Amino acid sequence: MRNSILKKAIAVLLAIVIWQAAAMAVNQKILLASPLSVLARLFTIWREPGFFGTVLFSFWRIAVGFGIGLLLGIILAVLAGRFSMIETLLWPFFITIKSIPVASFIIISLIWLSSRELSIFISFLIVLPIIYNNMLQGIHSTDSKMIEMANVFHVAWLKRLRYILLPHLMPYLISACSTALGLAWKSGVAAEIIGIPDGSMGEMLYNAKVYLNTIDLFAWTVIIVAVSVLFEKLVIALLKLSYRRLIRA
Repeated sequence: MRNSILKKAIAVLLAIVIWQAAAMAVNQKILLASPLSVLARLFTIWREPGFFGTVLFSFWRIAVGFGIGLLLGIILAVLAGRFSMIETLLWPFFITIKSIPVASFIIISLIWLSSRELSIFISFLIVLPIIYNNMLQGIHSTDSKMIEMANVFHVAWLKRLRYILLPHLMPYLISACSTALGLAWKSGVAAEIIGIPDGSMGEMLYNAKVYLNTIDLFAWTVIIVAVSVLFEKLVIALLKLSYRRLIRA
């Protein structure tokens, strides 16, 4: 465990050194801000009025979009795994969602929604097929002999869920959430950059680009990555904790 953390720390340090060397070689802050200047900006940016409101604005909407996509994806996967007709009916919708570029969805959605709700819908739309496909794959790969045994011995539904389905499906759910969380943040912030809702992190990135403020652009990018990683760790930890408690109950 310690060796793994040490290796990752060295890799991050090496990346920062390469970044600093590239910034020094370019020697133009407007083209490439140095990590030292970005770090200095991070120590001041959080003191500005509205900083925490901006972070909370984007965090709340992307989290809500992810949560809806997670819940609906699991429900649809369970129904599709139980009834093949539902899986067939849903197939063209999920193929369409996966095939259409995110930018197209964002622009189309702006016709239906206000810019303030856009990141919720786009995050939901990106998360839904990932959760659905992973969970459906897990359901289809469940050991049929275990299901037959449960049927023969008339095992209650709750016990089937706790001792057969959950242990098998949990790795699929965690893998899906790990992938979906990162994409939810990428797509959600992209929606904010295009829709430009007031008080969002996407607006901060857009303004930094308009005014050629590369240091702020990098600083806000670092903030978005940090919040995204923390949110992912929190969700995965809560899933694992909930699973352990349900199994022990």
